[in-house]
Parts: sequence; structure tokens; C-alpha cells
Amino acid sequence: MERIERIEKLKVKVDHRQILSIALPISVAILIPQLNLLINAIFLGHLSNEALGNAGVTGVFYLIFAVAGHGMNSSMQSVFSGYAGSGDHNAFKIVLWQGIRISLQIAFFFILFTWLIAPFILKQVAEPHAYPAEMSFLNIRIIGLPFLFMFQMGNAFLIASLNSRLLIFGFVIEALTNILFDYLLIFGKMGMPQMGFNGAAVASVIAEFVGMLSVFFVLIFSGLKNNYNLFSDFTFDKKISNKIYKISFPLILQYVLSLTTWLIFYILIESKGPMAKAISNTMRNVFGIAGIFIWAFAGTSNTMVSNLIGQKKYDMVIPVITKISFWSAGFCIVIISLLNLFPQAFFELFGQSSTFTTEGLPVIRVVSCGLIFMSVANIWLNGLTGTGKTKINLFIEIVAILLYLIYTYYFMNIHYVSLAMAWSNEFVYWVVIFFISFIYMKSEKWKSIE
Repeated sequence: MERIERIEKLKVKVDHRQILSIALPISVAILIPQLNLLINAIFLGHLSNEALGNAGVTGVFYLIFAVAGHGMNSSMQSVFSGYAGSGDHNAFKIVLWQGIRISLQIAFFFILFTWLIAPFILKQVAEPHAYPAEMSFLNIRIIGLPFLFMFQMGNAFLIASLNSRLLIFGFVIEALTNILFDYLLIFGKMGMPQMGFNGAAVASVIAEFVGMLSVFFVLIFSGLKNNYNLFSDFTFDKKISNKIYKISFPLILQYVLSLTTWLIFYILIESKGPMAKAISNTMRNVFGIAGIFIWAFAGTSNTMVSNLIGQKKYDMVIPVITKISFWSAGFCIVIISLLNLFPQAFFELFGQSSTFTTEGLPVIRVVSCGLIFMSVANIWLNGLTGTGKTKINLFIEIVAILLYLIYTYYFMNIHYVSLAMAWSNEFVYWVVIFFISFIYMKSEKWKSIE
């Protein structure tokens, strides 16, 4: 009887209460590190305009590898949720271990890439005076990647097992650790060394290590470890490993391509001067803040679609994606409305001149409009992820990136009008993502999934 009850608890229902019960705890969990990144940028802005600008390039470079972990996270959510929907919770312990093993392999490959190959790439594209500081930062920052990936694996399990409320503890601990060590190491407070720009890198590595410990603490002391016999089977499972590889690698490649494209954009911005770099780094924070609910509802879309397919409730997939899209757009509009009503207060946080605020205003308006498109497109794209058809995700990403790059190159190199016009490339990207994702999901070709 207890087993039947546990199985039923793992099956999602298509209603607004279920959507919010999954999405809102994820939103709070995402909010905390985004506030952390914002505070990080504020500290660097008060350190110097140059440090704030350099944080844009190094931040996006690291994000390329971090989102590879997010790709693994999304694929693991899909695999976990499929088993949850079918009622086979015995597979959880096997899936979790295979995911940990694969993600660690990827993390160590990325560390070696950053240390051995990235210096040659970055030296060719970075501003000569900025290169030493940017490369030094990255050599430290990349050490935190295995800890970040382990943190993401634990969170993927919590979301898929419908325990997203437990995410908050790990994110709070990680964020507080990062803010504390940012302050101590950037400025050299309380007897700590004054490391400046590199202090932010060391603080982030420490925080990711603490975050990893905290999520495993939650799994153990919440009772989930015992309920699902987690960490009790460390054998290699070829079938499940192949399933994870099949779903995750197109998704990892999709995310890496997406952020690499963004890195190219930031590198092109470098030639437009320190002010453009600094403003663009604050736009990354705008995406982070407004994207809190977008990514939370995107993760909800992935989880609920996978779970419904596991239950064989195919007819409920499109209705649930539509409902989640409305919630995502609604929350996004509230956030960007606040940003646009009080943009001066936002820009003043970074301790820059009034010129910085004046030049940043048109950029934040354009980015806000792009975020509305993102709030809907991301839900449909992640609904597609939930079907396991990640090769289609990759195809959509490639088409969107090609059009994005053509548009970006034209308005950055051939006909540069303004920084705001350059940032309008987000419209092109998200409109393409939505259009193709929507058509594919409506075609119901994804129903061929096993």
C-alpha cells in the first residue's frame, strides 16, 4: 500500500496548482544565485569599471561550461521524470549514479580544455590589456565546475521527484557563502588577502563546493536517500548510461553552441569600448533577474511533459505547455515592468557615472522586449526537451544561431547603429526558437517516442 501511495505521489496532474507547486520553489532557488551574481557585479563595479567589463567576457566564457551541466541537468530531469511517471522509482538510484559519473567526466574534460587550449583562443580575441586578468580569473574559476555539476545532479533529482521545495536550502547556503567570500576576498576584509578580480573567482569556487555538500546533505537528511536507496548501487549500467548519453549530448551541444554564440557577441562588444562592455555585463544581470521565473517554468515544462509521457497521457502534453507559457509570460512581464519603471535605481547599483545610466537605458528597453519572447519560447523548447527528442532541440538551436549570427554580424560590424540595436538580436533568436518548437510540438511527431 505504501509503495502504491509513493508511486501516485510521483505522478503529476495537469492543473495550475501542480504547475506552481513545482515552479515557485525552483523560482526562489534560482532567485538566490541570481541575486548573488548581481551582488558580485556590484562589488566588481565598485572595484573598477574595467573589472565590471572583464566580468562580462569571463562570465559568459564560464557559462558555456556551466550550461553544459545545465544540459545534463535537463536531460536527467527528463529521464528521472519519465521513470517517475511510469512508477518505476527503483531506477532512481541507478540513474543518479550514472548521471554523476558522466557529468564528472565532462567537467574534467572542460577543466583541461580551459587550462590547455582556451589561452590560445582567448588571446586571439580578447583585448591585449584585458587578456592576462581574464585568463587568470578563468584558470581559477573553472576549478568549481565538478562541484557545480554535482550540485545540479542533486537538484535534477529533487525537481523530478516533485521535491522542488527542498532546492531552496542548498541555494541559500551557496549564495550566502559566495557573497561573504566575495566581500572578504575582493576587498581584503577581516584579515583575508585582497585579491581584487580574482577574489570573485575564488569565492565562487568555494561557494560551489559548499553548494554541492548542501544538496547531498538535503538528500540524506530529508529521508530521500533511504526512500529511494540512493548511493547504494555504484555499478555501471550500460542501458541507462546509453539512454542518458542519447538524450543529454544533443542538449549539451545545444546549450554550449548557444552560449558560445553569446560569447562571440560579447567579444564583438569589446571593440566598442569599456562603457559598452560594462553596460552589456549589466544586461547579463537583467537576463538573470527576469529569467528567474522563465527558467523555473521551463524546468517545470520539461518535468511535467516527461512525467505525462511516462504516464502515457499524451493528449495532456500540449495543454500543460500552454498553461505553463501563460504563467511564465505573466511573471516575466511583472519583473521587466519593475525594471523599466525604475531603471535608474538599477543602474545606480553598479556605482558608475550618470553617462552609464543614460547610455544603458535604451539597451534595457530592447532587452526587456526580447525577454517577453523568451518567456514563451523557452517553455515550448523545454516541453520538447521533455519528450526526449533532443536532436530536434539541437536542430532548432542551430537554425536560430545561424540567423542570430548573421543579424549580429551585420549590426555590429557592417552597420553599427547603437548598442541597443545590437542587443535586438535577442528578438531574432527567440522568435525562431518559438516558431519551430511550436510547429514541431503541434505536429505530434514526438509521440513516436518509446
